[in-house]
Amino acid sequence: MFKNFLLKKMLRAQGVPEAQIDVLIKMMEKNPQLFKDIALEIKEKTKNGVDQMTASMEVMKKYEDELKKLA
Repeated sequence: MFKNFLLKKMLRAQGVPEAQIDVLIKMMEKNPQLFKDIALEIKEKTKNGVDQMTASMEVMKKYEDELKKLA
């Protein structure tokens, strides 16, 4: 619960709309391991010199089918 509170606060600060925040939290609760894997892959790509946005887009595209199933 506290983790969700912090996540919501962070996403609000980034300007993410409330409706999208709720959808994202529900998706994360359904499959937390998928989001851990996504985060680790993005971190690895950025460590290897890829900018954050490009790394995020590449990894999200890779997991597109899994993410659609969660929505």
